Amino acid sequence: MKRTLVANRDEMPSWTIHPSGERLLIVELAGGDTVQANRMARAFAARIVSARPDYVTDIVPALTTVGIHYDPARVPRDATRRMPFDTIRDALGALLQSVDIVQPAATRIVEIPVCYGDEHGPDLDEAACACDLSSTELIERHSRAPVDVMMLGFAPGHPYIGLFDETLSLPRRATPRTTVPPGSIGLANRQTVIYPLTLPGGWNLIGRTPLSLFAPARAEPCLVQAGDQVRFVPISAAQFDALNEHPGASQ
Repeated sequence: MKRTLVANRDEMPSWTIHPSGERLLIVELAGGDTVQANRMARAFAARIVSARPDYVTDIVPALTTVGIHYDPARVPRDATRRMPFDTIRDALGALLQSVDIVQPAATRIVEIPVCYGDEHGPDLDEAACACDLSSTELIERHSRAPVDVMMLGFAPGHPYIGLFDETLSLPRRATPRTTVPPGSIGLANRQTVIYPLTLPGGWNLIGRTPLSLFAPARAEPCLVQAGDQVRFVPISAAQFDALNEHPGASQ
């Protein structure tokens, strides 16, 4: 039987807590504002790390969910002999009530240079047309202000960044590409991804950064982390070539 705890607070996303097997539970955050739900997911994950419950073995924040792995044998038992999930659910519900998501200051703002269009952004003109914008207007809106890194996923160092202006809400491509070069900037559904490696993908490619998003030998392998903000900075093709960190200048 699915057992949940649902709560609503003024100006806060609502949440549902449900089991996913014997050692994992999922906290789902919902509401009209995806950015707020994402910020609450990250703040809640940080709150659990701070509380350091002995039974928690791993915490996996995502876009609007937090996965919490736990060891049932470590969960405190009381006289009622409730199931471990019930005990953890109530404890997490209390933690959720204490989470503060007042517009947080980003840990840092990371500037990402981008060469938009042409060979580096083959979908730019088509994407701009789909958004009823000129290519210049799309670039201006995409690089206008810092935007949240909402999560990393899909591949090492692969960020999901958003949300952008509502005009940048075009869908993904009908036919994904089998090969997308590293550093490619994809746009869809008011979000941007940056491909850290050569990967398949269906996002609209509007540009490419010369920076390496993932380098295992670096002290910090991932260039950006969830909770950072990214500001995209337009650069020329010549500047791209001068800054190119990707293996092989022809990629």
